[in-house]
Amino acid sequence: MPFASLGLSPALVHAAEKAGFVAPTPIQAGAIPSILQGADLLGAAQTGSGKTAAFALPLLQQLQLSATQGPGGPRRVRALVLVPTRELAAQVGEVLRSLAQHLQQPLKVAIVFGGVSINPQMLGLRGGADIVVATPGRLLDLVEHNALRLSAVAHLVLDEADRLLDLGFAEELQRVLALLPAQRQNLFFSATFPAAVQALADGLLKNPVRVEVPHTPGNEPAIEQRAIAVDASRRTQLLRHLVKEHNWSRVLVFVATQYAAEHVAEKLYKAGIFASPFHGGLSQGARNQVLQEFKDERWQVVVTTDLAARGIDIAQLPAVVNYDLPRSAVDYVHRIGRTGRAGESGMAVSFVTADAEAHFRLIEKRQHLALPREQIAGFEPTETPAPPSSTDPQGTGGIKGKRPSKKDKLRAAAAAAATESPAAAHKKGS
Repeated sequence: MPFASLGLSPALVHAAEKAGFVAPTPIQAGAIPSILQGADLLGAAQTGSGKTAAFALPLLQQLQLSATQGPGGPRRVRALVLVPTRELAAQVGEVLRSLAQHLQQPLKVAIVFGGVSINPQMLGLRGGADIVVATPGRLLDLVEHNALRLSAVAHLVLDEADRLLDLGFAEELQRVLALLPAQRQNLFFSATFPAAVQALADGLLKNPVRVEVPHTPGNEPAIEQRAIAVDASRRTQLLRHLVKEHNWSRVLVFVATQYAAEHVAEKLYKAGIFASPFHGGLSQGARNQVLQEFKDERWQVVVTTDLAARGIDIAQLPAVVNYDLPRSAVDYVHRIGRTGRAGESGMAVSFVTADAEAHFRLIEKRQHLALPREQIAGFEPTETPAPPSSTDPQGTGGIKGKRPSKKDKLRAAAAAAATESPAAAHKKGS
């Protein structure tokens, strides 16, 4: 199916071809016609499925058909794209800018996010913008500084909606929604739909078209998944061995903390491997520089936290390594989804220590996986898994979503009190 059959203009079909889109992905084929018709849309698809182009192409076409500014007049923000991270804001904004440059009538795309000075962004918004791609907090800051108004927004996109809520943007998101016109098109994209995300979608969307791309063998990325048993103290040595054995030109390594990112990157660099840390503690300029240099293959290894688990698109990335396991099965999917993108193949390696064995088994269960535990010659583990503790009797390994919350504990205590026998209650009170 060609892009032309989806109702896109010749200019945007050409833009898609120039961007390297050979044929529409399932999410693009399902979403683009409905968006062009003005319908609200709920898009559900795994990472790397082409969600950005699924809304960017029809959004640009709609804005071309509804130009409102007069000659020399200020541009009014007609489309707003909300994203959870700075990196995703930059990535989505650049996709929109790249596609828009092929249009006969130029459209201005503003990219705004926190962590950097607000003044250049305010200057960039002089004269207005047609599309704003923003993180919620910085968007509200700009509104409070009268740098932009949202009263003319006709199209709202929530990208990575599950991550928006996971990062605690719920309150800011509601404040943004209160500033928007009631009549608008809402486009809602998420890879997962826990209860809070589904509730947000239900309250936001009006008679939405649902486009869901299930995980099937036909559309799964070609990622070889491996689980290697290793002692915790030997993970860095094993990582060095794998990088050299596979001659990976680039590899993204996930760790649990900013300190670990710095520590592991330093160890690799001292061992002669060009490695750099990447985490939220770096300035935005430093983060941008590391990413660009990684894309340019000037770094062989980037050691990162879950900051890079979403919104980072690195073409032809050969491998990712879970040096530390992710807290949740959903994060596991997003981490390994950094490789095997756009039809390429990739490898995802997880280091499974004795302490993390129960945790990884739960990830496997939730992802319907059964990976054999490999042992690499010279790195055979000597540690054995600890028995379940009294605080974790099921051996969940502390996986996100499995630990009882404070509310769960209160409910359990209330239930126990309700079922307590009158005699026992009398004895306890005497």
